Amino acid sequence: MRITIDATPVLLSSAGVKNYLHHWVAALRAAAAREDDIRVFPFLNDLGALDHQGSPLGSAATAARIALIQSLKLFGTPLLDAALGHTDIFHPSNQVRCAPRRAKLTATVHDLTCWLMPAMHTPANVRADHDFADKVIRRADGLIAVSENTRQDAIKILGIAPEKIVTIHSGVAEEYFDAVPVSRAKPYVLFAGAIEPRKNLDTLLDAWASLKPSLRAEFDLVTAGPRSWAPEPTFARLEAETTYLGYVPEPQMPGLTAGATVFVYPSFYEGFGFPVAQALAARVPVVTSNASSLPEVARDGALLVDPKSPAEIAAALTRLLESETDRAKLAGYGRAGAERFRWDKCARQSLDFFRRVAGR
Repeated sequence: MRITIDATPVLLSSAGVKNYLHHWVAALRAAAAREDDIRVFPFLNDLGALDHQGSPLGSAATAARIALIQSLKLFGTPLLDAALGHTDIFHPSNQVRCAPRRAKLTATVHDLTCWLMPAMHTPANVRADHDFADKVIRRADGLIAVSENTRQDAIKILGIAPEKIVTIHSGVAEEYFDAVPVSRAKPYVLFAGAIEPRKNLDTLLDAWASLKPSLRAEFDLVTAGPRSWAPEPTFARLEAETTYLGYVPEPQMPGLTAGATVFVYPSFYEGFGFPVAQALAARVPVVTSNASSLPEVARDGALLVDPKSPAEIAAALTRLLESETDRAKLAGYGRAGAERFRWDKCARQSLDFFRRVAGR
């Protein structure tokens, strides 16, 4: 069986989707049977090292592939068929919004925030996701949801038939399970993620400011992540009120995560929530939202809070910062629960899904 995965996002600046594709493709190739052929579109044999900020290819090679993707907007299916050649299944990202004629069509549904919270996205992102839903998701022969919460959202919001979409949790890189904590001058609470409205950083900063002065003197609030489309006032607060590290290269993230006393992530909505799953794998207790997929991912490894309530976030942080016993208990539960998020497990389930769609 020949499966072609569109990995165009690895050529772009991207966070969760790039992380997903990078590790998923590698795991699929490792788990594939002898008769399986995992190809990567557009003509990407080696995805290189994971770099959320740039392309693994040189500028000319990247530009040529982006030009092909742009050409698909003009020439559509005929050009896609020519570029794909023979394949049994084509699995596009939302950068490719047309379907092949000769292959089964599948896709991954990562989240539905452009429907549920359009004001927290750029208009271009909203248009792109709606276009992808109309031209790919609703036409697909089978779909993967990265969490059961996302699956249920796709069924309710997009009208997807329940039997057409399956939940296959994403994975966590092995480096997080074996991470060696980094040391910093002071113990710290960590937030990691793209700096955008959905991550709810203003409420986190309000909560942090309300902590007892003794706790804020003892612990730093460290924030890490590339600036996305955060408003200027939010970004100014981030730089003034936290130790803001900016984008941290992926090889450094496991140690930074493992070194945190507490990981805090009060996002309004996540399709899966890689940063939370990574913190669980690194044995770090978590404070996160009681919304979307986050309770499903965190289970007993987190204190769940109303993301709109600075008081609840502050109370959860205070509890964990003041209780080593509570931290150890949550860290143990979280590490055990993180075993669900192994990429090899995700790959085996994905290959079974592809075989069912292909009728194998």
